[in-house]
Amino acid sequence: MAFLIRLIVIGLIIYFFYRLIRYILDPKRKIDSAIESGNYYFYDDVTNVQKNFFIAMRGVLFEGEKYLGTTEDAFEVVSIFVWTENPAKLQGFSKEDFAFLEKEIHMNYPNARIDWKSPIGQLLHKES
Repeated sequence: MAFLIRLIVIGLIIYFFYRLIRYILDPKRKIDSAIESGNYYFYDDVTNVQKNFFIAMRGVLFEGEKYLGTTEDAFEVVSIFVWTENPAKLQGFSKEDFAFLEKEIHMNYPNARIDWKSPIGQLLHKES
């Protein structure tokens, strides 16, 4: 009986250790932390075109949808549509901030055309 209790306790310790490691390495937790602290964080699964990417910057969460297409040599992401769920938090953002975000996106997807949802798209097209 004592052996069985020890085995259960060891199993619970291993399970809780596993869950702790999973919690620490969870990218969703990292992006939530970056939003709360106002830091920059880019979360993307480059190998999966069907999954959207997320960017946290200065307390705002941006989401990007990737579209696959053809280039001269291969199938790659050729179009990206970026938006934020809460445009009211964009106060204080400038064109330079969005240029920085575009540069970061182009690091992973150099052949992609980036389209911004309104009101960001209106700001970027107004002065160009």
